[in-house]
Amino acid sequence: MVVQPRPHPGTSITPLDMRDTGGVFGVYVHVPFCATRCGYCDFNTYTAGELGSAASPASWLEGLKRELDLGVRQLGPRPAETVFVGGGTPSMLGADGLAAVLDAVRGSFGLAPDAEVTTESNPESTSPEFFAGIRAAGYNRVSLGMQSAARHVLKVLDRVHTPGRPVEAAKEARAAGFEHVNLDVIYGTPGERVEDLQASLDAVLTAGVDHLSAYSLIVEDGTALARRVRRGELPMPDEDVLAEYYELIDAKLSAAGLTWYEVSNWAASEDARCRHNLGYWRGGDWWGAGPGAHSHAGGVRWWNVKHPAKYASLLAEGKSPEAGREVLTEDDRHLERVMLELRLAEGLPLDALDGDGLRESSAAAAEGLLDAGWLREGRAVLTDRGRLLADAVVRRLAA
Repeated sequence: MVVQPRPHPGTSITPLDMRDTGGVFGVYVHVPFCATRCGYCDFNTYTAGELGSAASPASWLEGLKRELDLGVRQLGPRPAETVFVGGGTPSMLGADGLAAVLDAVRGSFGLAPDAEVTTESNPESTSPEFFAGIRAAGYNRVSLGMQSAARHVLKVLDRVHTPGRPVEAAKEARAAGFEHVNLDVIYGTPGERVEDLQASLDAVLTAGVDHLSAYSLIVEDGTALARRVRRGELPMPDEDVLAEYYELIDAKLSAAGLTWYEVSNWAASEDARCRHNLGYWRGGDWWGAGPGAHSHAGGVRWWNVKHPAKYASLLAEGKSPEAGREVLTEDDRHLERVMLELRLAEGLPLDALDGDGLRESSAAAAEGLLDAGWLREGRAVLTDRGRLLADAVVRRLAA
């Protein structure tokens, strides 16, 4: 990739060609606020104590509106086909705050008639009134952080919600008219037993959601969890256990009618799949608004300053919050396409591979990592075993 220096604040990005990704365009909004900091999290988030009086939801929202207007000036009118409000804890803004966020998107880029509009939510900061409010505001998909149904696992992760609250919240969301509800689960936490994971999956199915995201625990440098592992208080997640747990998750969800469409995501139907994330995985374009948010359009990637106070102050002065950018080379694009599309159930067309990649795909099929039948049809599709070793397969095909 070619990394460019940060442009003078307020300048425009080089004209971008939006046509080469099939016209898919989304808006991501990053909400940087959290009530507490989870021990495993390395996202760009801040508690009230960490921010003090330097920034607030009000100053962040004003900055967000200015950045979205800046986005329209740089990219031109571009109705968003997907909107994803993440964080952080977007539900801390309340229904009125999230309504204001969506109004800001409508008033800048605008929304496509059938736009998918998602917000993440912490179960403890939701209620029937909250869900009714955001549904009325125009949100049609909600993603709830569950992580586990086992109290001792939540404690290791520093999660503050009670074990049963995510299921209650999911049912409240459905009662408020949300057809598409996702629960996030983390597996492989130190101390998590098979029966704990089974109980979590049973709770997911009881909730009646049509989507599940399940991620293996990653110990990120600089987190409280990493410090505990380094001190010997907790063991590193075991790779064999993670593989066993992944197979358990897939088997149980498949039996219940939720089918994998990306290595870490299962849905009850095609309509239940997260279109916003599919945009990322299929190489689409998006504007990422908010502190630390990343954007991509026409082969250019850029990212914002991280601190909410700096973000808001730059925009209040009429300047761009951009901290840096990179222009993706053909090699970068090739690597990203293989890395992302291979994780999808539909796989990767073989014409995306070069000679070495094609030879490796044949070898991977012989080893049971790629589906031999699909390979003959011109696609590289992971087998069940290949999903467990997806990163290694990517490295081979993209080399």
